[in-house]
Formats: sequence, structure tokens, C-alpha cells
Amino acid sequence: MLDYDVEVARYDATRGGVPRAQSAARAILALVPDRARTLLDVGCGTGLVTERLVRPGLRVFGLDAAPGMLRAASERMGPALVLGDCRQLPFADASLDAVSAVWLLHLLPNAATVVAECARVLRPGGLFVTTVDKDTCHDMHSDVDELLAPYRVHRAYDRASRIMAVASEHRLRRAGEARFTGHGQGRSPARIAVEVTRGYFSSALAMDEEQSAALVRRLELLPDPEVPRADPVYRLLALRKEG
Repeated sequence: MLDYDVEVARYDATRGGVPRAQSAARAILALVPDRARTLLDVGCGTGLVTERLVRPGLRVFGLDAAPGMLRAASERMGPALVLGDCRQLPFADASLDAVSAVWLLHLLPNAATVVAECARVLRPGGLFVTTVDKDTCHDMHSDVDELLAPYRVHRAYDRASRIMAVASEHRLRRAGEARFTGHGQGRSPARIAVEVTRGYFSSALAMDEEQSAALVRRLELLPDPEVPRADPVYRLLALRKEG
């Protein structure tokens, strides 16, 4: 996994910035009922999405385990931030109306523990909103993704069927879903070639040095190497806690 205290310096700029964050926040709010008064954004990172979860009467908190990320988020959100572990949320049982987790579960081998914690802190009738199937949003999406696909490590920690199975064990039932565009995440061959060379995908792609060099050569031969391919479309699941 990336060192997010280091990654913070380039995080927003390399992940679609404000347009992507706005797209995610709109999709989350479309699923969260108007009656919700509290929302916790787990794995809030730099707060770019979290600060856009704005609605009259809704109090929003952000939580992240990386101090560097929270320092960046504090410039946007001030004191409504918590340094904490998503596997052991520092909130009381049944204390929140909604919890969101965007682009988080796909990183975590213990995603089931995080789902259980989110369920624990939700009040009956509360809603857990999370992205699922993140990697498949890119797979075979373009000529670039076709070249990456044979090397991709499919951990699928956030596979929708897996998340829903765990959720059901904690009285979370499917309540809806939404999709939103990952603006700025379309990959150009030139950009990906540089990032493969730098080892940026070391945790996501399984290859040796020879395979890496061959992949870079194939990327460099693709047409329009500087042109980003189409943006991915991400999937959000909404899960309601039964009383």
C-alpha cells in the first residue's frame, strides 16, 4: 500500500482533483436520506470529497489513519476531523446516521472488519455508502487497460458480492446504488508508461523487470500516447442498518 503521508503532496492532482471529488460527493448525497443529521467519511484523505458533503442540517466528520492526509484535510474542514483506525472507529455504538467509505475497501485485506465497524456505529435505519468493484471500473476499459489487465493483481477486497455478504451478517441490507464518473482518471499511454517505470503500480501489477520493460514498450507503441482514455465510472452501494 502507498505511504499516504508521502503521497499527500501529489494525491489530489493525480486523482482527478475537484471534478472527481464533486462527482463522488453528489453521488453520496443522492443516497443519504434528508433526515440524516450526522455523517462520518471514513478514509477521508485530504478531505477533497468530505468538504463537499454539504447539506443543511448535516454535520460531517472525517477520519483517516494518515497524519499527513489529515493535516491537508484540516485546511479544508477544520476541527471536524479524527485521526483513527477504520478497523476500530472511535465512535460509540449506534451514534451516527450515515457512514461513507469512498475508494477505501479495495485497499484493505480486512475490509470485512471495516464494514462491521461501520455497521456498529450506525443507528437503526442508518446508511453505509461505499464504493465497490473499483478495479473492474478500469479493466478492459481502453487499449491501455487491455495491456495492464494480464498483470493486474485481482485482490477484489471490495467485490460487491463479498461486501454484501459481510454486510448482511451485521444487519445491513441493500438500499440502493449509484454510479459516478471518475473525472481525470482516464489513462494516457505515456503517463502509464512513466508510472510503470517508476514502480508506481508495484502493489497493483505483478511483473518482473523484463515484463515491466516489455509493457512500457507496448504502451509507447499505442496511438495518441499523450491522450487520456475515457474516464472510469465508479459504483456506490448503499446499505441500510435494520432496527
